[in-house]
Amino acid sequence: MNKIWSILYETAKAVQNPREISSRVYAGGVAAAIETVSGKIYTGVCVDTSCSLGICAERNAMFNMITDGESEIRRVLAIMPDGKTATPCGACREFMTQLMPGRYQEIEIMLDYEQGKVITLGELTPEWWI
Repeated sequence: MNKIWSILYETAKAVQNPREISSRVYAGGVAAAIETVSGKIYTGVCVDTSCSLGICAERNAMFNMITDGESEIRRVLAIMPDGKTATPCGACREFMTQLMPGRYQEIEIMLDYEQGKVITLGELTPEWWI
């Protein structure tokens, strides 16, 4: 397994910090790290609310990336509350396809960190709806 995945895992794990922000907001159950094509790493945590105002960890990381002036993703890793990795949800996948139409298929996603299993967004989303 490429060493960058260990770096992404440890970087995401460092920001996870699950916590109750208020009686209506819980943050950090899921953490994500993304690597851009420039090699820079961005992180984000999920923010869950009692209505639909929350955000996924992956999109939070992507928004940090965009805020910093970047827009091309190379790799994505998300850590669930149990420490295992999982694929981005449908909303995050859709955001990546709209962010990088025509090139989203190349984005690498850590499917199973323990097994070193990596897939591409193209494998997860073979036929984009647009």
